[in-house]
Amino acid sequence: MIRLSAITPSGQVHLGNYLGALRTWAAEGTDEDVYFISDLHAMTSSHNPQRLRSMTREQLAVLIASGIDPASVCVQSDLIRELGALNWVLECTCTYGEAARMIQFKEKSLGRESVRLSLLTYPVLMAADILLQGTAEVPVGEDQLQHVELARALARRFNHAYGDAFIVPTAVVPKVGARIKDLSDPARKMDKSAQNSAGVVFVLDEPDLVRRKVRRAVSSTEGIANLTEILASCTGKEPEDYTAKFSDLKNVVAEAVIEELRPVRDRTLELLADPAELDRIRRSGAERARERAQHRLNAALRLSGLS
Repeated sequence: MIRLSAITPSGQVHLGNYLGALRTWAAEGTDEDVYFISDLHAMTSSHNPQRLRSMTREQLAVLIASGIDPASVCVQSDLIRELGALNWVLECTCTYGEAARMIQFKEKSLGRESVRLSLLTYPVLMAADILLQGTAEVPVGEDQLQHVELARALARRFNHAYGDAFIVPTAVVPKVGARIKDLSDPARKMDKSAQNSAGVVFVLDEPDLVRRKVRRAVSSTEGIANLTEILASCTGKEPEDYTAKFSDLKNVVAEAVIEELRPVRDRTLELLADPAELDRIRRSGAERARERAQHRLNAALRLSGLS
């Protein structure tokens, strides 16, 4: 059974990404699963090409450094020919109304005079990501359930109209993992694309910078709860074990975060310093993903009359 998950290179990977997703992918993933950097999705709004390229490489290195099987990792754009072909077939299966009803499109386009067409159509590309790999389960948060439901609808519609080409995927909402909030504003979650990164701990932050950010964390009730959640996620113990034990909670949290991220940070920097090795891993992952996708794409093209 294949599961598929993705991370978008809209910014540096942060502590919340690692504790809430990457660490779980590494612990629970199999060599059948697919974990990819969705660089094409990062183009639905204005972007800097050089930064996109850099963030994609950095995220690839972080995923490998987090312990995820390199054979399961790929970069979305490395399959652009296969995805482009299937995306067109699925766009010809989808209706405008279905795309326009997507909640994220409504929210992100609200009040804006002009948005990129890709913001409307990227859920179809997401469906192509899922269906091309023969995905059976898609672990997603509540905000992505509608997109997986669209992929299910398109798979069923295509199979009914032309013949069976696709597995109909199932959305799976994972057990609630670490919900890490912004240190300077615990009312919002950590965000790798946040304009103000003072409250965001990035995986590649130097230890002294981690200490400064944690020490500047707000000391409200919500802020303390966030710190104890971070500490519990790094040490494996319940937050209640700490609230009354440590007079200097911030220092304890900072050191726990530094130690948790140290091996990931060190390995990431090693990979980034060895571009040939990182390129080899990327090519290998792309080849494996392409091989797994090819027969499914060929079937879809043949059944729809294109070959």
